[in-house]
Amino acid sequence: MAEVDFVIGHKEYRLGAQDGEEKLLQRAAEVLDGEARQILEQAGRMPEPRLLLLAGLMLADRYVTMVERAEKAERHLKRLQSNPARVEVPVIPSDLKEAMAELAARAETLAERLADQQQDPA
Repeated sequence: MAEVDFVIGHKEYRLGAQDGEEKLLQRAAEVLDGEARQILEQAGRMPEPRLLLLAGLMLADRYVTMVERAEKAERHLKRLQSNPARVEVPVIPSDLKEAMAELAARAETLAERLADQQQDPA
């Protein structure tokens, strides 16, 4: 097991970390230290427990905000996937429209002739 040294606010710490997780612990400590330093710049020196509590709360607030945004984005994505805004409509070529209109006119003419023949069986 490796040991990692780091500073948060104005205090040095040493923690054990699983082999291979040293960089992760160091990065997490840097993030917490960044929050602690912001608090110290604004409020000045304060007791370690209070500093860690405030820094943890600031990070938790940021985390909750990010989770809410991610959930909102996922809901929006699902809505878009289930009801796409773009609807594709097939385009009928004009020459095909004309041919279909001509066929319809012929069918009507044939239907009229058939109806006439059925009325005049002579």
